[in-house]
Amino acid sequence: MDGPRKTESEPLAGFAVGVTAARRHEELASLLERRGARVVHAPAIRLIPLADDADLLAATEECLARPLDHAVVTTGIGFRAWLEAADGWGLRDALIERLGVADLLARGPKARGAIRSAGLQERWSPESESCAEVLGHLLEKDLTGARVAVQLYGDQLTEFTEALREAGAEVVEIPVYRWSRTEDPTPLRRLVGQAVAGTVDAITFTSSPAVAATLAVAAEDGLEEPLLDALRTHVVAACVGPVTAQLLTERDVPTVQPERARIGALVRALVSDLPVRRARQVEVRGISMELRGHAVVLDGQLKPIAPAPMAILRALARRPGHVVSRAELCGVLPSRLLVGGVPWQRDGRPQADEHAVEMAVARLRRGLGRAGIVETVVKRGYRLACDPRLIEPLRAETSG
Repeated sequence: MDGPRKTESEPLAGFAVGVTAARRHEELASLLERRGARVVHAPAIRLIPLADDADLLAATEECLARPLDHAVVTTGIGFRAWLEAADGWGLRDALIERLGVADLLARGPKARGAIRSAGLQERWSPESESCAEVLGHLLEKDLTGARVAVQLYGDQLTEFTEALREAGAEVVEIPVYRWSRTEDPTPLRRLVGQAVAGTVDAITFTSSPAVAATLAVAAEDGLEEPLLDALRTHVVAACVGPVTAQLLTERDVPTVQPERARIGALVRALVSDLPVRRARQVEVRGISMELRGHAVVLDGQLKPIAPAPMAILRALARRPGHVVSRAELCGVLPSRLLVGGVPWQRDGRPQADEHAVEMAVARLRRGLGRAGIVETVVKRGYRLACDPRLIEPLRAETSG
């Protein structure tokens, strides 16, 4: 386990963040780790290129058969993949020529960059990087009889394309690639379990298929509702934009989103939000102590704490200065500490035995490295040695 370190330049130190991204996950993980986070990589989906797919070839030939009035480029990677596939079929030059006379619309800066790299120029791009704004822009035009090519990006844009058809357009859908669930769901299942158990503090999502795949894996294990409850309370759901967040928003899950749909902006948004949501400040014997996800900061030094001792500390910090009984603390320990691996019940809840509580308290004291922070009250339980009147409010944190 890592030893103490300073935290001024590492605002996410002490927090565990899940990364579900399939593409550019190394970049996202690196940005999070640079800010001190412990990253749990659990890819939810995988990208399947369709360069050899008959549907993509057929759609390309359909674009070349007659002039296009409008073409919507939704992603840079997808547009480049389309041109590469066309090049393999000997159709790239013809496709570039066809797109060059169409009204080219780019959903965002990456799409714009890909268009310009191909020697083309977009006619319009929305500030919001939203497909809804692109659709609104197109629907302002008379689309009767117009031919519109729409590059898809993993999901079928059914509402988008149907709205164009209802407005009288002929729509050519370009299926450049599709998303599929990851071949090995074990890391994602583990991440779902960690979120439910409260040992991960945030999960990042960079696409709506990743959200759908995560919820599907949770549902298969009977954990969809516990996962949603965790995301509503003690686990921050960080989404790169509103389209990614939609499935969670529909389920009343609050999300953190950057102003612009960028990985760097997503990390900055998490840096601003996570310490507020998941940190707690207390004064114990004149010492400033901050509780983070899986660590404690004492006088500016970060000290990692194992899950069971951290669960005890969080329970004590919810009622600082007050005695918490051993029986009550049994209920907060991780389930793996249940007696012999088999739960016994107290008020219908699985409980660990009181010896496990004593062991966790001993480990907590060793981890904190200072005597007198956690006091034993004989025959009653334990408490944090602090004056309850001096405690900072709990802010947005819930039990976890």
